Amino acid sequence: MNLTLNRRQALLTMGAAGAAAAFGIPARAASRRNLAVLSLASHAPSFIAYERGYFKDAGLDIELKFFEAAQPMAVAIASGDAEFGVTAMSGGLISLAQKDAVKVVGGALTEEKGVVGAVILASNKAYDAGLTDPSKLAGKSFGITTAGSSFHFMAHKIAAANNIKLADIQLRPLQKLGAIVGALSTGQIDAWAIQANVANKMIREGAAKKIGIVSDYAPDYQVTTAFTSTKNAKDNRSLTESFIKAYAKAIDDYNGAFVDKTSNDEERDAVAKLVHKYVEKDSPYDVAKQNLIEGAMRINKGLALSLKSCVEQLEWFKSEDMVKDAISNEQLFDTSYVKTI
Repeated sequence: MNLTLNRRQALLTMGAAGAAAAFGIPARAASRRNLAVLSLASHAPSFIAYERGYFKDAGLDIELKFFEAAQPMAVAIASGDAEFGVTAMSGGLISLAQKDAVKVVGGALTEEKGVVGAVILASNKAYDAGLTDPSKLAGKSFGITTAGSSFHFMAHKIAAANNIKLADIQLRPLQKLGAIVGALSTGQIDAWAIQANVANKMIREGAAKKIGIVSDYAPDYQVTTAFTSTKNAKDNRSLTESFIKAYAKAIDDYNGAFVDKTSNDEERDAVAKLVHKYVEKDSPYDVAKQNLIEGAMRINKGLALSLKSCVEQLEWFKSEDMVKDAISNEQLFDTSYVKTI
């Protein structure tokens, strides 16, 4: 696929999200509420809270609604198709916040020095041709889902740290994670950065080569955030607080099992089996469990929000003309729910 991202394409990508907000947010008639998720290890607390009944204990009837990229998740919150989401800040999410449709209420996945985090991969073809280090990305293609996605921002951080102009990297928006996996595996794109559980699987299968880790270039990067509709954040505080309480309990289970390793072997095995129902289902359990352990990333305790990192991202979106300069921190973030760090 020979799509190369330019400024016009980036702005067009924002259009669908803006249109969804323009129609307003219809009220949900039923008490059942959807949580927007991706089939990634970073969403493990979503699966833990669901399977262990933490949502029900908090008085929430939550169903999991699966997506292939971050941007459609923000649109789902605005349209009422989902009540909560935990994923990266995207240009679409920011644009919807400016239209008073969504609010970021917490932080989740974080790049942390000393924790593996997202892995930078090269296709076998590109690696054999000399792409053995991120410093050699100039002139190469890099896979992203959409303009303004976390993959786009990671490419920016990697480029900046290596004194490469982002314009010198060919960004390829492929919409879905599976499409990027396929493109990298077949050499249609040269590079990508993705959570370790996906990266390790590709490396193990001989589909790609590791050339670096994102935390070397973006330490303390708030990769994903928790968000809900502005209506929920402003007018349904008890609902939002209940969600955060249940999710925070699941975060403790995840960090204890895989990041801090304070859980015993029996608990770690129980959590791994639970997550394996949703992540890397086509891999043998023992392999998937090892990937969860080796590729674990920090999820902020209590959904604490790294406001400094999020504001940096917001300013970058503005500098790239992917969102309007007029949007304020107050329009995007509601910091009354969680600790800011």
